[in-house]
Amino acid sequence: MKLLISNIKTLVQVENEPRKWVAGSDMAHLNCIDDAYLLIEDERISDFGKMEDMPEFDGVEEYDATGRMVFPSFCDSHTHLVYAGSRELEYTDKIKGLSYEEIAKRGGGILNSAMRMHEATKGELYDSALERIHEIISMGTGAVEIKSGYGLTVQDELKMLRVIKKLKETTPLTIKSSFLGAHAVPAEYKGRQGEYVNLVINEMIPMVAAENLADYIDVFCDKGFFTVEETDRILNAGMKYGLRAKIHANELDYSGGIQVGVKYNALSVDHLEYVGDAEINALKGSATMPTVLPGAAFFLNMPCSPVRKMMDAGLPLALASDFNPGSSPSGNMKLVMSLACINYKMLPQEAINATTINSAYAMGVEDELGSIAKGKIANVFITKEIPSVEYMPYAYGSNLVDLVILKGKVL
Repeated sequence: MKLLISNIKTLVQVENEPRKWVAGSDMAHLNCIDDAYLLIEDERISDFGKMEDMPEFDGVEEYDATGRMVFPSFCDSHTHLVYAGSRELEYTDKIKGLSYEEIAKRGGGILNSAMRMHEATKGELYDSALERIHEIISMGTGAVEIKSGYGLTVQDELKMLRVIKKLKETTPLTIKSSFLGAHAVPAEYKGRQGEYVNLVINEMIPMVAAENLADYIDVFCDKGFFTVEETDRILNAGMKYGLRAKIHANELDYSGGIQVGVKYNALSVDHLEYVGDAEINALKGSATMPTVLPGAAFFLNMPCSPVRKMMDAGLPLALASDFNPGSSPSGNMKLVMSLACINYKMLPQEAINATTINSAYAMGVEDELGSIAKGKIANVFITKEIPSVEYMPYAYGSNLVDLVILKGKVL
C-alpha cells in the first residue's frame, strides 16, 4: 500500500540523516519543510520533500492536507497506564494540603493502587488500559512505555506485565515495558525493606526474564522509597538478565538516583525536580536521557525541574506524561508540551524535540520513530488547520489532531 499526503502546510521534524537525540542549544531548532509531501509505503516512510519537487507516483492513495501540518507521533517514554481504578479521593487530600509522603503513609498512593491491582482480573486491567490507549492515540501518541509497579507481589507484578505484553500484541502502538517491582515497599514489609529488595532480586527479576516480559528495569530511587545502595543491587541484578535501567530519580529530594542511573548506563532518569551541578556533571557525556514529567509536577504542585540549566549545560532533554492514577492522570502529550512552555519556559521547538526525537531515545526506539526520516516507521498525525507550529502548545486545551497514521495505516 502507498499513501501520499500532499499539499502539507508544514512537515515537522524532518531528518535527512537521523540523529539519536537533540541536545543543548540545538533543541531550539526544528527542521521543517513548508508546502510539502510525504510518501508512505507499507509501514515505512518512503519519501518526502517540497511539492514543487514531487515526482509522479503510481498506484497511490492520496490525502490532500491543504492548510494542515504533519508531525511525527509523540513518543511517551514514561507511563503507568495499566492500573485498576482512579484515586480522586487523594486528589481532595492534596487540595487540603497533604503531601505526597503523608498520603503514602496513610496507605494511599502507590499502596492504594497495589491493593486495587491485586483485586482486579487480567481482563479488567486489559480492558481499562485499552480505553486509555485509544484515548492517547487520538491525541497524537504513537509509542508508549508502560511500567509495572502496582503489583508489589510476584504474581501481581507478573499479571501487570502480561497485560502489557497483550497490549503490545493487540494494539497499533509501539509499546515498551518496564519492570518496576521496586516502586514502593508493601505494607507487610514495613520495617523489613531489605527483605522486599531480596524478593525483587531473587524471585521477581528471574521470573520476569524467564517470560521475556520486560524491556527495561526501573527503581523508585528517592527519599522515603529505595536507597542508592538498594537501587544499585536491583539494577545490577537486572543487568545480569539483560534488562537496561530506567530510573525514577530526584522527584522528592537530591537522592543520588541520577548518579546511580548513569553508573548503570540507564536509558533515562526521570522526574528530576531536584537537579544541581553534581547531577548535571554526572549526566554530561553519558548515554542517559534526562526526562522531565511536567504533568506530575503540575498535579502535585511540586518545584519545576531546572530544564534551562540542563539545556544550557549542553544536555538533551525528553518530556513524558507519567500517565498514572495518583500523580498525573493524563496521557495528553500536547498538554505536556504546553506545561513545558508555560511552567518551564521551554520554547515550542524545544518542547517538540523533547516529545518526539528525544523521548523516542528515552524509550529505545529512536532508530524507528521520533522524526520524519526515510526508512522510519510511519507513525505520524495530521493536524487540523492551524496557523503555525507554535500554535500546538499555545492552544493548550484543544485537540488539534485530525488524522492519525500508525505503522502506515490510517486509523
